[in-house]
Amino acid sequence: MKANKNFYKIEQNYLFAEVADRTAKYSKEHPEAKIIKMGIGDVTLPLCEAVTDAMHKAVSEMGVKETFKGYGEYRGYDFLCESIVGYYKGFGVDLETEEVFVSEGAKTDLGNILDLFDSDNTVLVTDPVYPVYVDTNILAGRKIVYADATEGNNFLPMPDYAVDADIIYLCSPNNPTGAAYTRAQLKEWIDYALSKNAVILLDSAYEAFITDPDVPHTAYEVEGAKKCVIEICSLSKTAGFTGTRCGYTIVPKALEFDEDLNKLWLRRQSTKFNGVSYIVQCGANAVFTPEGQKGVKENIAYYQENAKIMMAALDECGIKYFGGKNSPYIWLRCPGGLGSWEFFDKLLEEANVVGTPGEGFGKNGKGYLRLTSFSTHENTVEAMRRLKKMLGK
Repeated sequence: MKANKNFYKIEQNYLFAEVADRTAKYSKEHPEAKIIKMGIGDVTLPLCEAVTDAMHKAVSEMGVKETFKGYGEYRGYDFLCESIVGYYKGFGVDLETEEVFVSEGAKTDLGNILDLFDSDNTVLVTDPVYPVYVDTNILAGRKIVYADATEGNNFLPMPDYAVDADIIYLCSPNNPTGAAYTRAQLKEWIDYALSKNAVILLDSAYEAFITDPDVPHTAYEVEGAKKCVIEICSLSKTAGFTGTRCGYTIVPKALEFDEDLNKLWLRRQSTKFNGVSYIVQCGANAVFTPEGQKGVKENIAYYQENAKIMMAALDECGIKYFGGKNSPYIWLRCPGGLGSWEFFDKLLEEANVVGTPGEGFGKNGKGYLRLTSFSTHENTVEAMRRLKKMLGK
């Protein structure tokens, strides 16, 4: 037996695990400290009532012989797939239910989707980047090339036709920078992918936070997208499913490649995945009802208000930042020329506030820190008060 030695090519401690370890160590040494965590993007508001009502009903059904459910469909139950199709219609996009695949979350599918592709493919990712895109491809032994996301391009790199790629990862709105591509910018990426016979894996986990009308909620609003884009979505941040686990992936039948990727993905799922539980899918389905959408939008508005509180404080401190408008993330330049981990430690020790060091997202993240708006209003206000005090504002 030989282990996969590619594991030694990735960071031995996952970024968010390192953040948690440092926070736990400080908390143990200073038990009196009241730490406010604004690092890991975990939600704090509960599931909306429409969702929990649907899940309670589903639990009751599972206790009755006539309504009990065993294994479900590999793609997901038709009722949920149809609701997702209806959601896309709201953006003027027509999908077939057979193009929708329910999953346990975007992070899972972002790694699993790679089963469809040969290890000889070249992968293009932006830097800074969500670590899962890079690590999963390193583990598979693929070549990775990078597109630099910097202040110079507002953390929105555009395609370079001199660079060849087969698999392209995009995240819009972006994690960690909060930057979001407009329709025109996304069209450039789609044209590039089509010219290279490449597939775009679009992480759309934060689309519900978009407020700018020029930023599309789905790539399929843009001409040509169905020929080259697989869209991977999540209910974690949209509807508070971080602990409930449900998302969905769109694999259009129009993808123009030598193989039918829609059929390959169904084959992969039927081989290695038995689906999301009936109870969770019933809860997910309720997200797309009028009552569910009302509750979800109220929660999102709450987090958006937190982002405004954070942006106002950073403006007062004279700290340059990105994100916040179309995203739950604030990407700030560390003050005083401090490095990412230096400012992380300073913020933890002097303000008892936890962020995520930008350096953990790639070389272009050095000197930046990510804060999330997934907290309570009270903690957000208090965290910003501490930040301003720390900086003498």
